[in-house]
Amino acid sequence: MSAFANHDHPASKFVAGIVFAVAFVVAGFGALVTGSAVAIADDAAVSAPAAPAKAVALPPAAAAIARVARPDGTIRFEIAEDATRFVWAAAPVDGDGMPAYGTSFVTQGYIYPDGTLDEGTGVLPDGSPEYPNKVLGEWTCRGWFVGEGMQTKTGPMVITTQLYNFGSEYGDATLSTEGYELADVGVAIERAITGGTGPFAHADGDGEQTLLGLNATEGVNLSFALAVEPSSD
Repeated sequence: MSAFANHDHPASKFVAGIVFAVAFVVAGFGALVTGSAVAIADDAAVSAPAAPAKAVALPPAAAAIARVARPDGTIRFEIAEDATRFVWAAAPVDGDGMPAYGTSFVTQGYIYPDGTLDEGTGVLPDGSPEYPNKVLGEWTCRGWFVGEGMQTKTGPMVITTQLYNFGSEYGDATLSTEGYELADVGVAIERAITGGTGPFAHADGDGEQTLLGLNATEGVNLSFALAVEPSSD
């Protein structure tokens, strides 16, 4: 996801992240948006036209997974959202045009090895990756605002489905999770692992997501620790 934050709350910047942005405003987020139409779940989306994904040379899936796998069976990685690709539906919105309860959205970003974002934000103002040689794959997040929409100061701000695509080929090695995302910086929340493809086919388990803050596009930066288990099916 991600989309959280209140204009006056640090996490509002968070929303600023999934939402705010260079020409979007939202999701870890807060800012101003310029109009333009984009379709999202049959709703015309407000916000500037989404920028195309920036071309990045990615490693093979096996190499990418090797960078995030840990001896304890967890996979740990970080996400830097490219908020130039964050768009949300035209309705419902609050009086200021920002997402309200029930507003749908979609956004994308970069997957990095754990610890990469300790020294930087991971994304440049134009949406390009700050560390292109460290990018391991693409993150996609879609969902709905809950709570008080963009005005949420603490607790769940959005509920989302996230897809982590590891490596250079789409669909070869993916994991998906479902859960709430918080407006609170530095507070972990559990997410359910709902499946995957390739080495993660039929994956199960759960893990934690933590909001680290915002990056140069006003997108959210997130850390993940997922305990992936083979499905019993």
